[in-house]
Amino acid sequence: MTRLRSFGAFWYDFVVGDDWRVAAGIVAALGLTAVLADQDLPAWWLLPLAVVLVLAGSLRRAVRERS
Repeated sequence: MTRLRSFGAFWYDFVVGDDWRVAAGIVAALGLTAVLADQDLPAWWLLPLAVVLVLAGSLRRAVRERS
């Protein structure tokens, strides 16, 4: 059980890392991309846009915390 817990802790730390909001934003973007693709709508634009927006939000929070 210890190895399984360690494995789970590694993946949690790897995916979530320091900011759970980044992980949640990307998971939401992946979900929305899947919905758009399932509806036969163009979905190629959503992930790059989501990455830019999530990164901007993360940087804004980091700058506010430092000042």
